[in-house]
Amino acid sequence: MIDSEEVTIQVTTEGGEARDIAASLALPEAAFGPAPAVLVLHEIFGLTDDIRRIARRFAEHGYVALAPDLFGAGFRPACIARAFIELQRRSGRLFGDLDAVHNWLAERGEVDGSRVGVVGFCMGGGFALAYGVTSKVGAAATFYGDVPRKAADLAGVCPVVAGYGARDMMFARQGRRLEKLLSEIGVEHDVKIYPGIGHSFMNQHEAGLLKSFGAVSPMHVGYDDAAATDSWERMLAFFSKHLGEA
Repeated sequence: MIDSEEVTIQVTTEGGEARDIAASLALPEAAFGPAPAVLVLHEIFGLTDDIRRIARRFAEHGYVALAPDLFGAGFRPACIARAFIELQRRSGRLFGDLDAVHNWLAERGEVDGSRVGVVGFCMGGGFALAYGVTSKVGAAATFYGDVPRKAADLAGVCPVVAGYGARDMMFARQGRRLEKLLSEIGVEHDVKIYPGIGHSFMNQHEAGLLKSFGAVSPMHVGYDDAAATDSWERMLAFFSKHLGEA
């Protein structure tokens, strides 16, 4: 049985102020030595049960998975706005937070700190790709996430696996751009655009007004089992190659 628990990670700001980051930690059932690990970065909905589900699924495959709450307890609209501003700048407090939780994860006894990857979805996918440039993660997975416009902004990025839905009018073009830019700079990658699929095809959102609106929006939001299954297979194979066997 997968051991999953809520944890608190203390970080210190540049001004010396200590604050806490909440996170969900999922540990594999058995390990024969330090295991590879994955940071799981959430969408604009925050650290949801669906993101916890994804972290547990990584643990089922032998990874130590940590899903941090990038928003905290602040006013949610302001947190979201700050996140997107920092993502465009590729710098700011959230990148410092990612460094802090990355270090916390890498230093755990169950983890081989030299074998850490990152995965993100939508907003988190943009951060996962950007963090693959600024940090020493071994592989990054981005699903329907933001992509910079210039190859220079991806210089030094780790190997990347990615997935986008062709019916997602907002992000499909970014997936095509990611394929082009990674090919230009010679970075190993696996980018797939799924025909007939929309946004958020790996995430199982709870029913509600937002879910209903998303399904009829230009993004065509909706979980798709076939695309999700294929994405998991591709991602796990890619991570196994670049992070080593779990």
